[in-house]
Formats: sequence, C-alpha cells, structure tokens
Amino acid sequence: MILLNFAKKSSKQMIMKKKLLCIILVALFIGAAGFVVIKYKAREKKKETAVYTLLERKGEQAQTEEWIRNKKTVNNLLAMIDHNPYDKKSLISLANFMIMEARATGNYNYYDAAAMKYVNDVLTIEPDNFEALSLKALVQLSQHHFSDGLATAEKARTINPYNSFVYGILVDANVEMGHYDSAVAAADKMMGIRPDLRSFARASYLREIHGDFPGAIEGMQKAIDAGAPGDESTEWSRVQLGQLYENVGDLKRAAFQYAFAINERPGYPYALAGLARIAIASKEYDKALAFYLKADSLVNDFTFKEAVADVYRLSGKPEAAKAISAKALEGMEERAKAAISDENIGHYADKEMAEAYIKKSLYGKAVEHALAEYNRRPENIDVNETLAWAYSKQGDVAKAMQHIKAALKTNSRHPRLLCRAGIIFLNAGDKVQAKKYLNDGLGNNPNIFPDLKKESVAAINQL
Repeated sequence: MILLNFAKKSSKQMIMKKKLLCIILVALFIGAAGFVVIKYKAREKKKETAVYTLLERKGEQAQTEEWIRNKKTVNNLLAMIDHNPYDKKSLISLANFMIMEARATGNYNYYDAAAMKYVNDVLTIEPDNFEALSLKALVQLSQHHFSDGLATAEKARTINPYNSFVYGILVDANVEMGHYDSAVAAADKMMGIRPDLRSFARASYLREIHGDFPGAIEGMQKAIDAGAPGDESTEWSRVQLGQLYENVGDLKRAAFQYAFAINERPGYPYALAGLARIAIASKEYDKALAFYLKADSLVNDFTFKEAVADVYRLSGKPEAAKAISAKALEGMEERAKAAISDENIGHYADKEMAEAYIKKSLYGKAVEHALAEYNRRPENIDVNETLAWAYSKQGDVAKAMQHIKAALKTNSRHPRLLCRAGIIFLNAGDKVQAKKYLNDGLGNNPNIFPDLKKESVAAINQL
C-alpha cells in the first residue's frame, strides 16, 4: 500500500513537471515570437521614417552637370516633403530619381530600398495611385521579383490602360517570366500609344529573342535616334546595339558604338565593359583588364568583378582570378540572403550565381541556384539555357536536353545559346542537330567567351 501510494505520488509529480515544462516552453515560444514581432515592427518603423538621399558618385560620373543638377533637385524635393509629407508629386519624383540613380551607379540595394520607400509612402496615401504602382512594378523587376512586378503592373494597367510606360513594364515582366506572346502584345500596344526610345528598344529585344538580328539592330538604332545623346537611356541603348553587333561578328561596328557612348557619357561603365570584350577578342588582356577595373570602380556590379576574374584567368593568373571570383560570389550570396530577409531590398541573383559556379566547376552549386531561378520562372529561355548548361557540365544529359529544347523554343539565334545547344546535342549522340547548332553559332565568328568558343570548335572537330 505504501509502495502504491509512493508510485501515485511519483506519477503526479511527473505529470506536474511535464505540465510545468510545457508552460515554460509555451512562455518561451510566446516570448520569442513577441521578440520577432517587435523586431519586425521596429524594422518596418525604421524604414517608414528613413530619409534617403543621393549617395556621392565616383570618378567621372561625379563631375557631370547632370549629377550636380540631380543633387540640387533631390535636395529641393526632400525639403518639400519635409514641409509636407503628403506631397505625392514630390514623392513620385524622388522615387524616379532613385530608380535612375540605381541604373547609373549599380547600387541597387540602396536605391531600390529608397525608391520603394517613397513609392509606398504614396500608396499609403492613395492605394490606387497609377504612377506609384507603375514605379513599384519597375523596382520589383529591378530586384528580379518578376512575378510580383508583373502582378503590380497588371494592377496599374487596369487603372490606366492608355499609358505607354506601363506597357513597357509589362513587356519586361512578361519576357522575364517567359510569356513571350504576351510580351509581344504589350509591345504592340506600347508602340501604338507612343513610338519612342523605350518602345523601339523593347521591340528590338523581342526581335532578338525571336532570332531576327537585322530587325533587332534596326530597332535599337531607332531607339538611339529617338533619344537625347548622353542620356543614360540613350547610351544604354547604344551599348545594346554594340552587343548585337558582337553577336553577328561585326566587332568594328560594336567597338564604334562603345567608344561613341563613352564620348557622349564619359566613364559610362557598360560601354567600358563593351570595349573590354572587344579587347579580349583580340587577346589584348591588359587593355581588357584596365577597362573592366575602371568599370568596376564606378558601379557596384558583380558581373564586372566576375569579368575581371575571367581576364586574370585568361592571362595566366589563376590565383588572382580565384580571389576576385570568390569576392564576387560572396557579394552575390549576401544579396541573395537579403532577398530572403527583406523583399524591399533583396535582389534575386540565382541565375548569375549559377553561371559563376559553372566557371568555378562547382556544378552541384550551379544546378542548385539555376533550379532556384527556374522554379520562379520556368518558361524563361535564358533560365532554361543556364540550367541546361549546368546539367550538361554535371553529366546529366537527359535533363540538359530537356532544358536546352525549352531554351530554343523562340528560335533565338544568340551564338552562346546555339553553341551550348550544339555541345549538348553532341553529348546526347545527335550529331546532325549538334552540327547544325554549332555551325549556326560560330558561323559569323561572333564575340563569345573564349572558353565556349574553344569548346565549340573542339566539338565540331568531333563531327
């Protein structure tokens, strides 16, 4: 009996201990959850009250009249908003300046957050403000949040279906999502409303995607002619024209476009990168390195760091290449983490990271990141190309074939895509298709990366 009572007491004590433990765990969970909520609210409050202005530019870009004028205008806008926080017109103007400065400097993390802050301020005042929704969609595309950008742009379109600008955003969003028919329809609508630099440039890109290089070149030249010399959008279009010439093997015209862009907009980093690619084609690696290093010093663009690493490797400096490439990948990883923790500043970069890991022969990581991007936009041809190439390098021929066929669905004639396709078809044992794609890819002697050109020539020699 005594033993039975003792057992009962022990059982009751165990139950009480378990209850107490449960209460403690629940309390700890509630406390932790409360801390997370408080921290989140504090972070959101900090963003709401943050004041973003222009950061100082570097190098030649800091000496231009445009920069001096922009700083003065932004300071005036900030003063107006300080006087009247509900000044929607000034908030929209500020967001526009932040978006333009992101393009000019490559500092997308800072300026995307700045633009989103001012856009959201307007949407708090007026949730259906057309201009604010359009700019929000533009920032979302800048962050590579393409499905979000498409949804926001569609919402803006329902408010104002007669605005050219929003159709431009719909073109970009649908292209990135792989909805090419919808992109063409939006481009047609845009062109019908306002044939200008933006609409000509988008028409050019769609022609390129569908394999029409002559039409793409014609369209981009029209975009340049419609723009003001020296404006960032005009010189961006000029650089795109140069790249089109690179793809058809006309390096002389390509170099001319890049030099012209730098003359009109001194220190323009994307034109410097173009001249670097031309220098690589002629194996002038010291010249290419100088162009890339200058471009890298002017804007925060990890692709320039990867390009610097490529030049070091091509010129026989593998250790320097390894160090720079590691730094670039570290920066992209940080940006990817930011994309997860805060959608207002995060920038998805999985496709770019996949390509970088391929260069480092880390094919498992390449597939991992390419798949992450594919899961966001499985119909995009560029994403399918990267994933196909990663699988090919990993030795998975069946999956490589599946995705390279998806990448070829628009009949794109991009030489990099065609060369990769030829190698993948050769690995799959289809020599007829391999020969076709390799010959088409190399036919005009395009300016593609030396490693791929060497690999493609070796593949042709096997046929």
